[in-house]
Amino acid sequence: MYVKRDIEKILVEAKESFQVITLYGSRQVGKTTTVDHLFGDEFEFVTLDDNEELDLALTNPRAFLESHPWPIIIDEVQKAVILLDEIKKIVDKQRRLWMKNNEPRRLMFVLTGSNQFDLQEGISESLAGRTAVINMSGFTQMEKRGITGTFFDVDFEKSLKKQQKYPDLYRNSKEIYKDIFQGGMPDICTGESKRDIYYKSYIDTYIEKDVRRLISASSEMQFRRFISLLALRTAQEIVYSDISRDLGINAETCKRWISILQTSGIIYLLEPYMANASKRIIKSPKLYFMDTGLCAYLCKWPTSEMLHDCAMSGHFFETYVVSEIIKSFYNNGVEPKQYLYYYRDIDKKEVDILLVKDGALYPVEIKKGATPSKPTKNFNVLEKYKMPIKRGMVIDNAEKVRALNEQAFIFPVSLLGS
Repeated sequence: MYVKRDIEKILVEAKESFQVITLYGSRQVGKTTTVDHLFGDEFEFVTLDDNEELDLALTNPRAFLESHPWPIIIDEVQKAVILLDEIKKIVDKQRRLWMKNNEPRRLMFVLTGSNQFDLQEGISESLAGRTAVINMSGFTQMEKRGITGTFFDVDFEKSLKKQQKYPDLYRNSKEIYKDIFQGGMPDICTGESKRDIYYKSYIDTYIEKDVRRLISASSEMQFRRFISLLALRTAQEIVYSDISRDLGINAETCKRWISILQTSGIIYLLEPYMANASKRIIKSPKLYFMDTGLCAYLCKWPTSEMLHDCAMSGHFFETYVVSEIIKSFYNNGVEPKQYLYYYRDIDKKEVDILLVKDGALYPVEIKKGATPSKPTKNFNVLEKYKMPIKRGMVIDNAEKVRALNEQAFIFPVSLLGS
């Protein structure tokens, strides 16, 4: 059963403007299924999981591409980054022919791959200006319900319209935590795989195929503990010295391993907003797992009910909200790092999310309960930036969108992504 993905519209738009599309993201989020659904009728499909195809691609990339002429989908392209140089030559040659004959350009290659350093470097060196680079994550909560989402925005009138369009989406707190516990991996959400077995296999495969070549063999078990330790710190600021001390590694190793997880799409680092800030601003990023189900599995929470009642429940709720917002940006082909930040100073005044756009600040608070106490109390601290502060948002488990005060309005987490 194919589940419609929000990212489809960006892929279709990219087809009209680029000769190459590169779709990357963490493992098993649905990249292959999506591109095969969209382009499989017109494009040949080749996967580099096939050892014979991989061997040819690595030893003779020209022969590989002669054997599989465009239009073609190349799956798991990160395994043979050497192909990118040859693809560049083919694209440039074809561009010259189209220009000479006054013909329109067409999409030639669709590449899918896991987030990896060498893939990203290869794209920037070989395919800059020739490929649309699109990031993909697991299911959003709306995709699970068969609803095509829209772009995240902090706008009261638009939020009221969303509520009118989807009046029956409210779910109580325990239902939300079932969603958090399940996560967004397609195989789990569609019932094709059992949750705990799936996540164990996911970690094993991730370490075996993506991580093992980047760390020493003797560090594998330590890296497994490292991932679990980070899961316990989701929605918290990264303090490298604390993580290093708890695990018995040096700070540089800690930073490198966090970079591996970030590049792999397992975690997202939300940076503090620093524009013209004082020295009193906290400078460490906050860490969020992109899949709450994986995070809960790594923390060894056995049920959604226990997750709902545990001391980390607020951190998981915040992780859920932030990951949904990040997915919204990715699904619209927009890099979230250009717009999303957080604020915290040494006086512990914090704003969970700052949406920065059009020269203004839109503060967002995330609260687990449905009746938060003084959620906008820190909004005034943003005046130090000498920028317009627009009406913000408080995302909680309320049933309805409603005005809170002049500084913010209440937005139900159940509507997030609609």
